[in-house]
Amino acid sequence: MAIVLNIETATTNCSVSLSKDGETLVLKEDNSDGYSHAETLHVYINNVFEEAKILAKDIDAVAVSKGPGSYTGLRIGVSSAKGLCYALDKPLISVSTLESLAHQVKINEGIIISMLDARRMEVYSAVFNHKHEQVRDIKAEILTEDSYADLLKENKVYFVGNGVAKTKQLINHPNAFFIEGKLPSANEMSLLSELKYKKSDIEDVAYFEPYYLKDFVVIKKKA
Repeated sequence: MAIVLNIETATTNCSVSLSKDGETLVLKEDNSDGYSHAETLHVYINNVFEEAKILAKDIDAVAVSKGPGSYTGLRIGVSSAKGLCYALDKPLISVSTLESLAHQVKINEGIIISMLDARRMEVYSAVFNHKHEQVRDIKAEILTEDSYADLLKENKVYFVGNGVAKTKQLINHPNAFFIEGKLPSANEMSLLSELKYKKSDIEDVAYFEPYYLKDFVVIKKKA
């Protein structure tokens, strides 16, 4: 059982939670379209400690969403988490962004596909069963009308994440269900970070890097 500070910055959602024994005590997040992480992340961290009436030194670990996702967002989140771990002498836990996103979907049967927008018609995606067990590796893939055809043929498939909008335009199948308006949140990290803490599944603070999946590419503005 642990008190954990959870940080999620892989998308436009700047999200921080403080959890105890896997349950979220306080959640602060900004779900606006723009990236506000640099301005709001440390404000939210201070806010969750104040509202929970818990001192930073009394937490047991810091957990961070490891990606894939926004290069800049992940850098900010991981840098902040590392700084806190060094300052407080606490262990660092990393949580899969797509796994925590999948936990926003509760089903009794079928498949969950967590997907994050990766520009143009590409998404970062992972596949989970109804128990939230990962059954396919994380991939960066180009969407087509035939994407996930084998899964859709035999299962109800629930798509979740900000990659859903572009997927919905391409895939028209009676077994496809699109859950819109969902982004990774520190709320779902609470359970996952607790499970990792119990197993002492921690990262080397000095060497840990986010899981970008693809190299960072600078897109130049058109003249």
